[in-house]
Amino acid sequence: MKKRKRRNPSAKITLFAGATALMALAPNGPAQTSVDALLNKLEQKGILTVDEAKELRAENQQDSAADINKAINAKFPTPDYVKSYKLYGDFRGRFDEETTDNRGNAADNLSSQNNVRLRYRLRVGLDVNLTDDLQAGLRVGSGDSGNPLSSNQTMQDNASNKSIWLDTAFGKWMPFNNSTLMMATTIGKMDNPFQFSPMIFDADYTPEGAGLQSNYKINDQHSLAFNSGAFVLDYVKGSSKSPWMYGAQAIWNANWTPRFASSIGGGALNIVNPGALGLSGGQNPPNYNPGGVPNNNQGNTRNQYGNLVWNYNPLIATASATYNLDTFPLYNGKFPVKVFGEFIDNPGCDPAKGQANNQGFNAGVQLGKSGKKGLWEILYRYQYLEADAWYDEVVDDDNVAFYANKTTALALNGWVGGTNIKGHLVRLNYSITDALTFSFTAYINELIKPNLNSAPNGEPKNDALHVMADLMWKF
Repeated sequence: MKKRKRRNPSAKITLFAGATALMALAPNGPAQTSVDALLNKLEQKGILTVDEAKELRAENQQDSAADINKAINAKFPTPDYVKSYKLYGDFRGRFDEETTDNRGNAADNLSSQNNVRLRYRLRVGLDVNLTDDLQAGLRVGSGDSGNPLSSNQTMQDNASNKSIWLDTAFGKWMPFNNSTLMMATTIGKMDNPFQFSPMIFDADYTPEGAGLQSNYKINDQHSLAFNSGAFVLDYVKGSSKSPWMYGAQAIWNANWTPRFASSIGGGALNIVNPGALGLSGGQNPPNYNPGGVPNNNQGNTRNQYGNLVWNYNPLIATASATYNLDTFPLYNGKFPVKVFGEFIDNPGCDPAKGQANNQGFNAGVQLGKSGKKGLWEILYRYQYLEADAWYDEVVDDDNVAFYANKTTALALNGWVGGTNIKGHLVRLNYSITDALTFSFTAYINELIKPNLNSAPNGEPKNDALHVMADLMWKF
C-alpha cells in the first residue's frame, strides 16, 4: 500500500507568502486581484483547502488595510488629540410627480396639468471626534439653488455640471457624557436640535446659530430630554433689527414595559423682529431688508413689501405611544405600532383684528419600522395647518397644495408648500438591504382657505396630489 504524503501547512503558507511577495514587486499588477487569483489556483490544485484559502484571504485583507492606514498616517500624520473620524452619507434617486385638476386664469397660464421630475440627492459628511469630548464636522450636499428646505437636484440642462452646497458646518462640545447625563452644545450650521414633526420644521432644514441638547436618565424606565436653540434667520446690514428665532423643548420618554413606551413633550418658539423677514425680490423700504430670505413656501399674511404682518411665538405639544407585538405576518422581529399627534397654537396673531388662522395639528399611525434588511413600515398622517400658525418658510416643502393665481407680485403659484394646507400623507418604506431602502410617498392636499389672501379669481379647485418614489443608499 502506498503511503500518503502528509500536507505541511507551514510549507503552504511559506509558498503563498513568497508568491505574494513576488507579485507585490511587479510594477503594473493590482496586488489584491493577483493574490485572489493565486489563492484560487492553489485551491483548485488541492494545495490549499477551502478553509485554508479563506483564512489566508482574510489575513491578506487585514494586512492590506493595515498597510494602507500606515501609509496614510505616514503621509498625513494624525494629531494626538484626534480620537476618530466618521465618514458617512447617502444617495437618493427620486421619481416626483405633482397632479391637479385646477384651472388657472389666462394671465398666469396655468391649467390642469402634471409636473413630472426625475431628481437625486447626494450628501457626504465627515465628523472628527477629538479628546475632551469635542467634535467638529461638516456635510456637503447637492441642490438646485441652495434651498434651505431641500437638497434635491433636478435632472435637466443637458447634463450640465451641478452645484454642491454646504449643508452643515459645526463645532460641538459635550461637557457631560455618561450613562446618566448627556449634554451637548453646538455652534455653526447644524442638524436641527428640536424634535418636532415636519409640520414645524422641514426634515432637511439645518439652522444656523447655537443649539443645546441634553438627556437625563432618571432610571431604567424614564428619561427627560431638553432641546433649545437660538438661530439667525437673516442679517440686516447696518441695523439692530435682524430677525432671529429662539426656542426650547422638553420631552418625557417612558418605557413602561418591554412592550409599551410613550413620549410626551411641549415647546415654545419665538421669532424676534418678524417684520424684517422680507422675501427675496421684495421692494422693501430703503435700509430695511433689501435682500430678503429665499421664497420657497407661502401661506403667511404679509404686507405689500412681502414682510410678515403678525408675530410668531407658538406653543407646541407633542405625544406618541408605541406598542410592540411579538410577531406580525411578513415581518421579522418585534412589530411596533405607534400612534402620534402634535398641536400648535400661535398667540402672536391678534383675534381682535379678525385674525384667527393661528392653529394646526397632525395625527397618525405608523406600523412597523424599516432600516434593517427585510423590514418595512407603513405610515398614515392627517395634517391641518392654518395660515399663520407658524412661519411658512421652515415647514415641509413637499407637503404642497396648488395655487392657480398669484395674490401679489411676490406670491407663488403652481404647487407650493407652506401653511394654509390640509390633507393626508401615506408612506411605505421597505429595506431591501441594511443600506438600501425603497420608499413610496403620497400627499393628498388642498388649501384650507382658498381666498385667504384675496386671490383675484379665487381658487375654486385647489387639490394637489404629490407622489414620490425613492431609492435610498446609505453609507
